[in-house]
Amino acid sequence: MIRPSQNPCCLTRRAAMYKAYRRFPVVIAMVGIWLLVSAGVYPAMSSEQAPGQIYILTAAGSINPGLADFILEGIRSAEKAQAEALVVQLDTPGGLDTAMRRIVQGIINAKVPVVVYVAPKGARAASAGLMITLAAHISAMAPGTNIGAAHPVAIGTQKLDKVMGAKVINDMVAYVRSLAADRGRNADWAEKAVRQSVSVTAGDALKLKVIDVLADDLPDLLKKIDGRSVRLTQDLKTLKTAKASTVFITEGLHHRILKHLADPNIAMILMMVGLAGLYFELAHPGVILPGVIGGICLLLAFYAFQTLPVNFIGILLIILAFIFFLLEIYVTSYGMLSIAGIISLALGGMMLYRREELEVGVSLGVLLTTVVAVSVFFLAVAYLAMRAQLRKPLTGMAGLVGERGVALIDLNPNGKILVHGEYWEARAEEFIPQGEPVEVVQVDNLNLLVRRVSQPAKGGV
Repeated sequence: MIRPSQNPCCLTRRAAMYKAYRRFPVVIAMVGIWLLVSAGVYPAMSSEQAPGQIYILTAAGSINPGLADFILEGIRSAEKAQAEALVVQLDTPGGLDTAMRRIVQGIINAKVPVVVYVAPKGARAASAGLMITLAAHISAMAPGTNIGAAHPVAIGTQKLDKVMGAKVINDMVAYVRSLAADRGRNADWAEKAVRQSVSVTAGDALKLKVIDVLADDLPDLLKKIDGRSVRLTQDLKTLKTAKASTVFITEGLHHRILKHLADPNIAMILMMVGLAGLYFELAHPGVILPGVIGGICLLLAFYAFQTLPVNFIGILLIILAFIFFLLEIYVTSYGMLSIAGIISLALGGMMLYRREELEVGVSLGVLLTTVVAVSVFFLAVAYLAMRAQLRKPLTGMAGLVGERGVALIDLNPNGKILVHGEYWEARAEEFIPQGEPVEVVQVDNLNLLVRRVSQPAKGGV
């Protein structure tokens, strides 16, 4: 009699529930990470701050969507607090055109004066940083800094042809001249910075009227801009910064994560790792960990793709490569599917980002390394999966084929044998006397077809 606790159906349901409970913390962790990245953790800003304070934030690194969000959030916080001004301490080699234009639009339409201060010593405002500096209500630099070198470039495997290059340069020239003219700065020099990639020091920038102030540090800057009048969207505002208190804005976790995820190389690597994890899980079901890691990496990759100029043909080519590698496990293609997958993977990496977007792309070194590493991984997993499929079964009815036992009674042609410690009905195509060693040739329902062997079974029966 079977007790209820031993009922096979109950045990099956309990096993399924146990597996579900085991995976529940993993699902919660994935959801938590996604909500944390999506919602972000912004700097704490008190809406009850007294007017007249100077808000200060540091924008260092390449111009990307993460940095753009941080600066725009700083502008909104300064507006909400009715701050006297917002100082953006800038140090950048350049970056994405779309992110730069978002920042410029935010500065131009800001309801508080925005001061862009290229600092500390050794910092620079190159390429996209020049446009941000020109858009500021007041632009300043510290000694030992430089500005300029704004010629449009395409980074990575992307190259601009002559026609596209001319269009991009002319568009950028018109943009930079309009920014400089609107702020009363040297539009001719700004055009040279775009067409000829000229760059000047802080002192020369002041003489050329590219910037308004040369300041040693933040206190010196606040003293020198005190009493200056700036034109906002609707009226003029006279700054009172000499004795104003300061509030420093720090990056939240959301901005720090996005700054790193918005790197085109990192976004591509995350997608490759994500697909590799899912591929391993599909090839070896039940491992769980590779699938979890793959899912998290794919979520982060697609989150980064929202902020980058992605070419969806590139994504489809990478997914197609994943499908080719997966089919290699189940279809006999003599390596053709693997070759197609490698080619599709390489093309997808090169086409992952739109060509017309400036200063974005996967670097050739990262592309080659990633394609080689992921291809080797896929091929290795496919080899292991195929070897497992071709391996002789070790359990079940099929696992009996090739096993040796001993005839318990004469087989003429039917009888009984002992194999694997079990009694089986067997038949042979020849007479086999009792006690003779036999080998299982075929399993037919619950009957075994056996033959005589010359050597006894190893280890006995």
